[in-house]
Amino acid sequence: MGSQPDRTAHDPVQGAVVVKPPRRGQQGNPQHQADEETVAGLVARKAAARLLAAVVDARTPLDGLTDNEHGHPQYKVLDGRDRALVRAILVTALRHRMTIAGLLARRLEKPLPPNATALSHILHVAAAQILFLDVPDSAAVDLAVTHAKSDPRAARFSGLVNGVLRSLARAKEAELAPALAATSEAPRWFSERLIAAYGAEKAGAILAAHRHEAPVDFTVKTDPALWAERLNGIVLPTGTVRVEKLAANVVDLPGFADGAWWVQDAAASLPARLFGDIRGQRVADLCAAPGGKTAQLILAGARVTAVDTSKNRLARLAQNLERLGLSAELAQTDLLDYRPTEPFDAVLLDAPCSSTGTVRRHPDVPWSKTMADVEKLAALQRKLLDRAVGLVRPGGRIVFSNCSLDPIEGEELYRAFLAETPGVIDDPILPGEFADLDAFLTPSGTLRTTPADMALASPAISGLDGFFAARMRRVA
Repeated sequence: MGSQPDRTAHDPVQGAVVVKPPRRGQQGNPQHQADEETVAGLVARKAAARLLAAVVDARTPLDGLTDNEHGHPQYKVLDGRDRALVRAILVTALRHRMTIAGLLARRLEKPLPPNATALSHILHVAAAQILFLDVPDSAAVDLAVTHAKSDPRAARFSGLVNGVLRSLARAKEAELAPALAATSEAPRWFSERLIAAYGAEKAGAILAAHRHEAPVDFTVKTDPALWAERLNGIVLPTGTVRVEKLAANVVDLPGFADGAWWVQDAAASLPARLFGDIRGQRVADLCAAPGGKTAQLILAGARVTAVDTSKNRLARLAQNLERLGLSAELAQTDLLDYRPTEPFDAVLLDAPCSSTGTVRRHPDVPWSKTMADVEKLAALQRKLLDRAVGLVRPGGRIVFSNCSLDPIEGEELYRAFLAETPGVIDDPILPGEFADLDAFLTPSGTLRTTPADMALASPAISGLDGFFAARMRRVA
């Protein structure tokens, strides 16, 4: 169920929009509030503000909130078109949160009260539409005012909402570009960690890359050039097929039904390659869902056991493998409790992490995570890595990877693990061993990618997720 159409006016984005100021004495009237729900687009904007609050105030991941089956109730009641609008608003509001905040602050005589979070989210939802989305300014403003009037926490500020947003709409042509140039779109904790890890220049390049929506990458079974042509994309130096903008839903693209490819960021496709020749070997893919790396290992000739703690995620992995025409042994268990009957020849641990390398795809990450989360997840990764080593035979290889940009979850964790773990030695990736990966090798022989790497013809087609990967060998 989505917002109901009004029959008296037309909004090219969301259908009809009629904004009727409340009659005297109507404020807070339940019937009036019910009438407001029939204003086309209002339910979607209310849902966007509510979900923005869940991300920013409650640090709830956006993907969970906007899951079509298990998402937030205010999202699930929307129809497909309104769901797409809500997600576009949220992604935009989070991707440009600091710029939006700055431009709104210029229009306030004094900061909003600390308890005025509902008002803040209404303003951010409207500003995202005015500044970055193809929504008529008048619709964005009027819906925000109506929203404010219907919310007891924001009703007395409805005049402020109107004035601030109309001022923003008038000034956006002159002010937006300078504001973007002067702003870093990240909370302080996040930008400080990037600077500490990469220096100010590289950190700035990473943050600039985060402003661009990520392209869509495909790992193909065979013939990347053919699939680049069919999908209207390009072949990256790593062999991944990249498409800037999809012309249709993924399931409707050529090759989907035939299992010719799967969606997988270029960086995520690298760790599975680090084993070299694994034909005929028994390989465990730990924390395996959704299965992109599992598929790579199978195609490389390995006999793969895919391990994941989540029943639902493992079921999704099984569905993905079935579409691809591939098979693996599946094991649903907590990795810390996993006890296979015999050790594996090789083990891949793509560990749960803070996901700070995926901000282009998930702009909620800097706002839904904290430094405490990074440290907590690093501690978990260390436990999982200890267990992963115990699953491989002496002489076997272990590849450890994750999609975090923070060295606490990558380089620093790996150095500490090697220093403190007897029977395991570093197995550095050598220059030229995988020629297309040389650009991502560190002096110590690990692999590190960032969104600022792989500069191509335009920012929209450049970059890749932030990933760390290291290779080691068990010797006892």
